[in-house]
Amino acid sequence: MTPPIPRIPHNDYGVLTPPALGDWEPTLTVTVVIPAHDRQETLNLTLAALSAQSYPEHLLDVIVVDDGSATPLHLPGLAPARTKLISSPPGGWGRAWAVQAGIDTATGEVVLVLDADMVPHRRHVEAQLRWHHLAPYVVALGWIDFTDGPLPTPEQVADALAAGTEERLFPLSPHRHDWAEQIIRDHDGLRTAPSSLATRIHVGATVSYPAALLRSAGGMDTSLVLAEDTELGYRLTQAGAVYVPDPESRAWHVGLPTAMRDHRALKRYNDPYVADRVPYRRYLRTDAGRQWLVPYVEVTVEAAGPYEDVRATVDTLLAGSLPDVRVTVTGPWDLLTPGRRSPLADPHLDLRLVHATFAHDPRVHFHQPATGTAPFRLRVPPGWVVAKDTVERLVARMEEHDLGSLCVALEETEAGVTTARLDRTAALSRAALVAAPDEHLDDLVDALFGLEWVDGETWGFSRRPAVYPPRRRPPSELAAATARHEKELALYRKRVAALRAELAQTRREAAKNGRDAARWREKAEAWRREAVRLTRERNRTVLRRAVRRVRNLAFPTD
Repeated sequence: MTPPIPRIPHNDYGVLTPPALGDWEPTLTVTVVIPAHDRQETLNLTLAALSAQSYPEHLLDVIVVDDGSATPLHLPGLAPARTKLISSPPGGWGRAWAVQAGIDTATGEVVLVLDADMVPHRRHVEAQLRWHHLAPYVVALGWIDFTDGPLPTPEQVADALAAGTEERLFPLSPHRHDWAEQIIRDHDGLRTAPSSLATRIHVGATVSYPAALLRSAGGMDTSLVLAEDTELGYRLTQAGAVYVPDPESRAWHVGLPTAMRDHRALKRYNDPYVADRVPYRRYLRTDAGRQWLVPYVEVTVEAAGPYEDVRATVDTLLAGSLPDVRVTVTGPWDLLTPGRRSPLADPHLDLRLVHATFAHDPRVHFHQPATGTAPFRLRVPPGWVVAKDTVERLVARMEEHDLGSLCVALEETEAGVTTARLDRTAALSRAALVAAPDEHLDDLVDALFGLEWVDGETWGFSRRPAVYPPRRRPPSELAAATARHEKELALYRKRVAALRAELAQTRREAAKNGRDAARWREKAEAWRREAVRLTRERNRTVLRRAVRRVRNLAFPTD
């Protein structure tokens, strides 16, 4: 009986228990694919190291792909027993083209891509392959040390691996993949990294994939000359992959990669290609009104019911605050034949009107596009409209909590609950990979990423207006209404001017009255002081007169 497939939530591969190196029995076959262009000297070292791997020789084969070297490459004497050299097929060139040629030729259950300037440690392959024995959707990443020192001979490499002294083969360069290692450290070995971040550390110099998963994701994008690893990592995430960086899968990188030698020029070159294909890189998609090969949100609206319902729903989705949206209107479009019909009595009239409305809008498709996989998928039933920021808020909620699905309850009737739904593509793919027969995918999405129900009204969903599309007035009525409004506006302007003048006069009078009041207060105070003085003076005069009379009575003068 086949054991159940382990269920890894988010990128938390801690649910897996890898065996100790050298203490387990491998069973999976692995094909090592080595793309090479004018790398004969370092290729010899790579093959010498592969010939001394701890992984069983009968389970390992190697394909070297010569990507148009000026001097054709050859296989050295020191190489794994099952090593073959092929040339890149005509029609393309570059690393992605060469790697894909190797993938197409590979027979192993696991494909390990190793650059021709990599010298792996003895347990390099074993360390990565142990993870593939645990879950069929793990992408295992090697750990890279950089060196720019003198090169040993292939024999010295093989001897060092046999003696366990490969760490002393080269002088260690101070250069590292600091940004990747920082992400790994900050997120507990990538176990707590959100979906949009885990994919960023996919570096293709040493990485292994389940062959079935790699092929189901589409393999390499051979139209790319650079940035192919970034793009593949994004698509593998959408296919349900879990990333495991293994520090015990060590390898030397001979010389510095382009990213370290000229990072600015490389970024300048890569940015347009990455922006078009990797929606997670939001900082590369800041141009208003732009459209991209792979949208951030793929919306599906079914062309069912009245034309007005479908149009209203699509219109509001296209007018939202998140422009990075592509709408697919699904329906039986093959029914719309060009033959003679009664235009107004056409049994497919509503379907035909929907098609006519959006036939020339590049943001609207009638079939799921063959290229690109959006990270989010939204389904909205026709007849429901959304607020301007609805889609942006829903996606922000998903990203904040790294959710798998948001189910939006719109209304409940006797027929059931009408819902809209936003899904994370990676969560749906992961659930499909691990599902047992007859198991409900929603239960798995909830267990692996989380599923949440929300209320539609709270998130800006409502029924479309009764009259749709909105009717505009005829030109004659519009002109009359404009003239009337202009006349009213002129009256309002006059009234505003009069009110402003009145306000200014009131302020002047208030200021004048204020000054007058101050003067009157000063006069009143002066009068009070004078009254007091006069009173005192009068009292003194009356007293003097009384004293004189008394004196006269007591001492008459005659």
